[in-house]
Amino acid sequence: MLTEREDQFYIGGKWQESGDVNRLPVVNPASECVVGHIAAGGANHVDLAVAAARNAFPAFSQTTVAERLGLLGRMHSLLNERAETFAEALAMEMGAAISFARASQVPFASEHIRVQMETLEKYRFVTIDGRTATAKEAIGVCALITPWNWPLYQITAKVAPAIAAGCTVVLKPSELSPYSALLFAQLMHDTGISAGVFNLVNGTGEIVGAALASHPEVDMISITGSTRAGVLVAQAAAPTVKRVVQELGGKSPNILLDDADFSEAVSKGVLAGMRNVGQSCSAPTRMLVPAHRLAEVEELASATARAIRVGAPLDPATDMGPIANLPQFERVQTMIQAGIDDGAKLLYGGLGRPAGIARGFFTQPTIFSEVTSDMRIAREEIFGPVLSIMPYKDEEEAIAIANDTVYGLGAHVQSSDPERARRVALRIRAGQVHINYPAWDGAAAFGGYKRSGNGREYGVYGLEEYLETKSILGY
Repeated sequence: MLTEREDQFYIGGKWQESGDVNRLPVVNPASECVVGHIAAGGANHVDLAVAAARNAFPAFSQTTVAERLGLLGRMHSLLNERAETFAEALAMEMGAAISFARASQVPFASEHIRVQMETLEKYRFVTIDGRTATAKEAIGVCALITPWNWPLYQITAKVAPAIAAGCTVVLKPSELSPYSALLFAQLMHDTGISAGVFNLVNGTGEIVGAALASHPEVDMISITGSTRAGVLVAQAAAPTVKRVVQELGGKSPNILLDDADFSEAVSKGVLAGMRNVGQSCSAPTRMLVPAHRLAEVEELASATARAIRVGAPLDPATDMGPIANLPQFERVQTMIQAGIDDGAKLLYGGLGRPAGIARGFFTQPTIFSEVTSDMRIAREEIFGPVLSIMPYKDEEEAIAIANDTVYGLGAHVQSSDPERARRVALRIRAGQVHINYPAWDGAAAFGGYKRSGNGREYGVYGLEEYLETKSILGY
């Protein structure tokens, strides 16, 4: 299926040949081999997709809740049926360990659809207070720009609430991991969705993303990506005054208070920071620990990193595959060197590939200690399996260090005292705070303070981003 769809876009309810366009290589990061090519769309393809979405909007926005629930239900069922196909695509296009793709990347993507079904069932689109009614209505045509690090997960996090709201969409997935998006477009087609409700145009952010952001017939744009990309989208969107929702970068702290269970908190913290090869915007990559327990933390953290099995993505025993692409691999190596140059204490890992691996964008799980807030590795998003251990003298300093960042996406707090943990969590300037490594919650609002973005995703908070508010007086 992927071979026959590589040169096609999904527009207006059918697969369409892309015409005479450039083709972008898709590289398997484990082998460094080109495994295929995709068509790079242009502004003309964006115009066609937006027109299809605009034409479909009047009818789709007036569908009943029951009709949209039925569509979401078919999406959910098909994704679960095709879970292994998606997992294998993720392993090939971005190097996700197959065990991680099966356990997290695909199931969490499915959960976004299920949560939107649950939300839609009980959401009140019209409320009445006295003689004034407040109606929540679909915002219109939505452009969705998704990243390479959680390709399927971020697609469903945007498409599902847009569909639940009654919006029509144009999706631009990352050109670096596009195959899961092509599979998803086929899934949408197979639901029997009305023509134009869902459209997909592959291509680069500089061309397709920019055309979507500036398009006068797009009512809203939602982007997950780097802070730099989010700024460019917002600038391009400003002249048409469309809604812009951004889920951007992060440099999340993990505060280990002195009453935490360190044997558990440290090991779980290392694994959380390096989950998905550290390629998560909310990864807790700054571990803040009491200075008097630094040596203990260093030993526990090193032992955890040493046990991580780096290897071939399709090997079920692999914990960590490669970095997803060459530019990111080079970025991670640059930042490891920056840590060394700035005088951080290298505890484990370092430059280059792990021992015994000669090819692929594999990097060593790397831990630095004695990291201070002025170092690059403490301030810049690395997006790789690199953890910074930062000592603090007391709780006040821990909170100050946690908040000493231009980002504010996620944070973690570890403590054996629930009230103390809650108190500290409330003082951290971040959109989502985890206490004692809770289970993932697909209904919990996700988004950032400061340069981590605007707006929220997931659950009812994600649904409402795709809705306009209308007051009707004298109702």
